[in-house]
Amino acid sequence: MLIEKLICNVARKKNADYLRFTPGESYEVPRPSNAIPRLLYLHVPFCEELCPYCSFNRVVFREDIARAYFKALRKEIGMYRDLGYDFNAVYVGGGTPTVLIDELSETLALARSMFRIREVSVETNPNHLTEPNLAQLKDVGVNRLSVGVQTFDDGLLKAVERYHKYGSGEEITQRLKETMGRFDTLNVDMIFNFPTQTMEMLEHDLDVLMDIAVDQVTFYPLMVSTSTEKLMGRKLGRVDYDRGQDLYRKITEMLHDDYRPSTAWCFSRGDVMIDEYVVNYDEYAGLGSGSIGYLGGSVYSNTFDIPEYVDRLERGEFPVAARKDCGTRERLLYDFLMKLFGITLDLDELTRKHGVNAYRYLLPEITFFRLTGALIKTGPTLTLTPKGQYYWVIMMREFFIAVNNFRDYCRALIKTA
Repeated sequence: MLIEKLICNVARKKNADYLRFTPGESYEVPRPSNAIPRLLYLHVPFCEELCPYCSFNRVVFREDIARAYFKALRKEIGMYRDLGYDFNAVYVGGGTPTVLIDELSETLALARSMFRIREVSVETNPNHLTEPNLAQLKDVGVNRLSVGVQTFDDGLLKAVERYHKYGSGEEITQRLKETMGRFDTLNVDMIFNFPTQTMEMLEHDLDVLMDIAVDQVTFYPLMVSTSTEKLMGRKLGRVDYDRGQDLYRKITEMLHDDYRPSTAWCFSRGDVMIDEYVVNYDEYAGLGSGSIGYLGGSVYSNTFDIPEYVDRLERGEFPVAARKDCGTRERLLYDFLMKLFGITLDLDELTRKHGVNAYRYLLPEITFFRLTGALIKTGPTLTLTPKGQYYWVIMMREFFIAVNNFRDYCRALIKTA
């Protein structure tokens, strides 16, 4: 427990440093300097319901605003092509990307016509698993469909305000069964460590998933921004991160026979696509309001103000509102975190990528995690142990909490502007 707290504290400080940049009026998108594989991330911020635990950039759906937004998003895609970018995969997150299936289809078709895209991943919610939607997603080339379920427990679904919109656990289960086999990969997003979630609730969720035999399950730890944590406290109670390890151990134990870890919190049957593009792609472009990208060693964010986002694209301007150019040490630490999140890291490959001795640069971190039993070093390869997998869950949780806090900061700027 002491080591966990130490890891949390250090991760929070490092993440705060990494995301310490002041948003300004306008920044340029980094230009491509080589032809490495890259991913195109498209953010769709509209939701029919705003879940109380979610800190992503999202707003209540309005059709007129959403249609103007999708038009602007397609304009932004074209501007990246004009800069000379090509992309091997596209990931559409939200929000709820399928809130306007016709606009999403047109946007994906445009991206596939402009870039050499081989993989298409889309997020959705259980109520959108309808025959017309599934057929249209299949027709536009979606390989991987990721369904936000979070839990099958009716009481918990009601507590997090999802039951009335997305249905009961039984209804969601049936929709998932009917969707199985339609796509190369059907992923189910789950959450563990809700304040009122018991071990029995978690075991039931796992039993349902294994009964359906979904291709993949991603079990996120509850990770909320400071402001959302207060809201969660009022609705469900205080978030107790100390419970996380026991819950995570139960997940890995019950999934062990049928699933293998693709990342520290993603478990797959066989060789299927994963949603953690930060593992598979060294660089990714972030398009859409509030989207965050990482290109050429620079992390940048688009404006969180949706009307401003649309206006700037209508004027032919990139909507980037914040950018930070990272130094060699920051880039190496980022890769250390993200690549080992995918279980293994090749130090020789990292050395070639950055032009410096990666082992020497990362020696303090590597030594610490080897001493704690989190890492095994075999030649140039680092591999997470089962203990290390949970430590990486902790660090990734803290990373995304820091990103969520950054989102809150940017949203606050809109309100005070």
